[in-house]
Amino acid sequence: MGKKTIVLYPFLGVGHLNPMVELAKAILRHGLGVLIAVVDAPDTNAVSAAAVARLAAANPTIAFRLLPVPASPDAGAHPVQRSLDTLRLANPGLRDLLLSLHHGPGELALLLDMFCVDALDVAAELRVPAYFFFPSAASNLAVFLNLPYYYPTVPSFRETAKDKNALVRCYPGMPPIRAADMLLMVQDKESDAARVRLYQFRRMAEGRGVLVNSFDWLEPAALKALRSGACVPAGPTPAVYCIGPLVNRGGSHGERGGAAEKPHECLAWLDAQPRRSVVFLCFGSLGAFSSAQLREIARGLETSGHRFLWAVRSPPEEQSQFPEPDLERLLPAGFLERTRSRGMVLKNWAPQSEVVQHEAVAAFVTHCGWNSTLEAIMSGLPMICWPLYAEQSMNKAFMVEEMRIAVEMEGYEEFVTAEEVEAKVRLVMDTEKGKMLRERLAVAKEKAVEAINEGGSSEAAFTDFLRDFGAE
Repeated sequence: MGKKTIVLYPFLGVGHLNPMVELAKAILRHGLGVLIAVVDAPDTNAVSAAAVARLAAANPTIAFRLLPVPASPDAGAHPVQRSLDTLRLANPGLRDLLLSLHHGPGELALLLDMFCVDALDVAAELRVPAYFFFPSAASNLAVFLNLPYYYPTVPSFRETAKDKNALVRCYPGMPPIRAADMLLMVQDKESDAARVRLYQFRRMAEGRGVLVNSFDWLEPAALKALRSGACVPAGPTPAVYCIGPLVNRGGSHGERGGAAEKPHECLAWLDAQPRRSVVFLCFGSLGAFSSAQLREIARGLETSGHRFLWAVRSPPEEQSQFPEPDLERLLPAGFLERTRSRGMVLKNWAPQSEVVQHEAVAAFVTHCGWNSTLEAIMSGLPMICWPLYAEQSMNKAFMVEEMRIAVEMEGYEEFVTAEEVEAKVRLVMDTEKGKMLRERLAVAKEKAVEAINEGGSSEAAFTDFLRDFGAE
């Protein structure tokens, strides 16, 4: 009999692979074998062999395998449809891999990314139990599982959102949220993107269970709705295991390879700042603003009077010509010189996981990616929400209204003024509401650490998952 092994199967893109690596580390800590199967797709936006090689070098205890795609999907199809087709084309390679592992009954499980639903067919054929890993909030999971049943009964969110403040009740047991905050890809329910996403959300319910990168204390209403079966009215809801926060608490992020590197210059700068005095602005690997918006952010930071650390990218329309931003040209004349004593502007990238843990940092202006949100929670760091794409507006709504761990940067949908930047920085740093927010984050941090420690809710949930698989 072989060692019990879990095969992790991420969606295309490094952003989906990195959370799987954190999950693999957790599986290894429980004494199981783990292998990450990565689709080697022809699409230039997919995870490249080089990226996998870097992650493998940084994590030598984790096995990686590249799965070939024997043909290219229809180049004329919508990108979301093309990604689904790519994963279907990879099914034979996944089947061959699972067969090659030579495990007996009960010794192998498949843990799928939320979008890899067609791999369920391979799992069913080989009688391998299939679970899903959901790297976002449990609140989003509740919405997504309910959407295939709810959405056909209402107008497109895009139509409803013509009234900026119009609300939709996205799943039972939760207060409504703005239609404008719903997932961007399903705003038009007749679109190809929405059709593919609703298909994926419906099939997710076929999994044996869902591991969620969250923790019980943070999202009680969503978990109550999920565990009561309210989100999937036409069938059983898979078991939900909150096993987070799973975040990178070590060195630099995967996009820099994950290997040990010389400490970034900004960390030495932070060492010289007073405790809890710096506002950190960082917007993920795709976050970029127009030159007009960059100037407005700069003016707001300057007039706020607070210290800041800000990662800036070239505007989207300039990135091919200027991959490294020209800060003197993009920011207001004299801004860098005038703020030299209390601010630092970085080009393109910051070692986020290290910065948010630094004791000099007091607030985080974020795009609301879920991994960034969890990193901030683990550091007790209040957030100012500036969502940009994907499900980030949904995250913002739950973070501000349900979790009460953040405030919203008003105007983010179109243009944020310098006055709004200044006002939100001052609110978090200077006011009684900011003090209450910091106190709430201190509790959230304590509860997050409790959850993942021995005897905590997330550790218990992971044990329950292993018991269901038969590994306990």
